[in-house]
Amino acid sequence: MSYVEVPGAKVPIRMWADPATVEGGAMQQLRNVATLPWIKGLAVMPDVHYGKGATVGSVIAMQGAVCPAAVGVDIGCGMSAVKSSLTADDLPGDLSRLRSKIEQAIPVGRGMHDNPVDPGRLHGFRTTGWDDFWGRFGGVAEAVKFRQERAVKQMGSLGSGNHFIEFCLDDEGSVWLMLHSGSRNIGKELAEYHIGQARGLPHNQGLIDRDLAVFIADTPQMAAYRHDLFWAQEYAKYNRAIMMSLFQEVVRKEFVKARPVFEPVISCHHNYVAEERYEDMDLLVTRKGAIRAGHGDYGIIPGSMGTGSYIVRGLGNEASFNSASHGAGRKMSRNAAKKRFSTQDLEEQTRGVECRKDSGVVDEIPGAYKPIEKVIDQQRDLVEVVARLKQIVCVKG
Repeated sequence: MSYVEVPGAKVPIRMWADPATVEGGAMQQLRNVATLPWIKGLAVMPDVHYGKGATVGSVIAMQGAVCPAAVGVDIGCGMSAVKSSLTADDLPGDLSRLRSKIEQAIPVGRGMHDNPVDPGRLHGFRTTGWDDFWGRFGGVAEAVKFRQERAVKQMGSLGSGNHFIEFCLDDEGSVWLMLHSGSRNIGKELAEYHIGQARGLPHNQGLIDRDLAVFIADTPQMAAYRHDLFWAQEYAKYNRAIMMSLFQEVVRKEFVKARPVFEPVISCHHNYVAEERYEDMDLLVTRKGAIRAGHGDYGIIPGSMGTGSYIVRGLGNEASFNSASHGAGRKMSRNAAKKRFSTQDLEEQTRGVECRKDSGVVDEIPGAYKPIEKVIDQQRDLVEVVARLKQIVCVKG
């Protein structure tokens, strides 16, 4: 579908979703964003739903300002995927051992490594910039510096919630490795600190929604946030890269005879800020649950733990600020999913997938998400499909 325009106070709201299907709370959030004095454009992806701070599935383009709550607390959250030389014919009938080995190699939930991962020992990991990256930790907000040891040990770990590691097959029977994670606790700590700072600034006191408090260009507060924001986005990128290297290491050991090789990794943020130029304006574009889909950009749009995912290539549609959805999008809250579904439902909806099927992940059941096929179909003018994947192993936090 092409987009539908909904009137907004300062800018129209361009929606790649049927406004009638979007819950009232999310629509109100979008209308609130459209009132901001600094707003230059607002695009809404087909996976749109209500979110903390700002609507998930929104692309907010502002000039001279950025809203830390709109970025969210998992700064730099995103996806990585890589195609391997393995095929379905190389796989054993029982994949439980593979899942166990992945869980042993990569800490999940609130876990962390006992000792920091040495990237120099990882096969093919590029360590250029690694020391400089950690050196810049000295410039982050003083309030979170005490978390450095935890940040170091959590580097290369999954987290919980909707984060996952998957072993997938595409329609041709090729094996893909895929994962979803972000900046872990250090990103959350930095985000919460700066959200609090923004809310206290005088220019934000009259806003319709205090969650939309912003930092203004050329101020000390903006400079401090930009430093920490971009550092956390880099942390998230490194975190996924290390996990992917550890994942590949597991696969090499488990499939020694097949001697797997891997193509270049596809990686994309979907909770982040980028400096981009549109209509001769330098803008700060916040993608809250959206990926960049510039012309030729590769991206990853996952479904849920029992449905397919898609590797896509951007078409460069500037009406969406070169963006596309970040996933299927929830159609109900976690609490609602826990009330509606049982572990038996989870077992039925994840049949054929080696994964957890206990009450701790019922809120991640496929039935709590929108149909990924429909979400993809609604953005045919934003991306083209390169490959469709179906997970056969899914590791959750």
